[in-house]
Amino acid sequence: MKAAEPPDHRQTLIRIAALLAVVAITVFLISLGDQAERFAAYGYPGIFLISLLANATVILPAPGLAIAFSMGAVFHPAGVALAAATGATHGELSGYLAGFSGQGVLSQTKAYRKIEGWTRRYGAWVILVLAVIPSPLFDLGGAAAGALKMPVPRFLLFAFVGKLIKMLVIAYAGAASIDWIGTLLAR
Repeated sequence: MKAAEPPDHRQTLIRIAALLAVVAITVFLISLGDQAERFAAYGYPGIFLISLLANATVILPAPGLAIAFSMGAVFHPAGVALAAATGATHGELSGYLAGFSGQGVLSQTKAYRKIEGWTRRYGAWVILVLAVIPSPLFDLGGAAAGALKMPVPRFLLFAFVGKLIKMLVIAYAGAASIDWIGTLLAR
């Protein structure tokens, strides 16, 4: 029999710090309330920041997609999609860190166990697919990726590609909605 290895205190501290960071970010975002629209006045950097903050919450809904939709009507939709996808991807590191910390309440849910199984089997492709779908399931995928110790650059790349696809659709839909509403009003 192999002797039990002594606990790695450094790893435990890193996991606790990751969990505390996720909790702090979530509390901060809840405290912002409806002030996210103010950041949009700063153009693409504002869109990046809103998207980063909106995706830094774990499971809780935030206004990221609504901002991308509305800003797609104001700025160039491809630029909005790029800024929003970049911010969203980096914001999703909170879910990854929650999974990495190993302290997730989510890991007890049936949905998490299913997504973790898919991630174990199909790897980063699950992250890409979940990133395209507008739902809170991506948080479970991020947590699974963190728990499975998926390399961060791989996680970020596949999350970015999925988020970019989704944000392109949302931003261009926002741009098209202005023309559509204008046509309706002209009648």
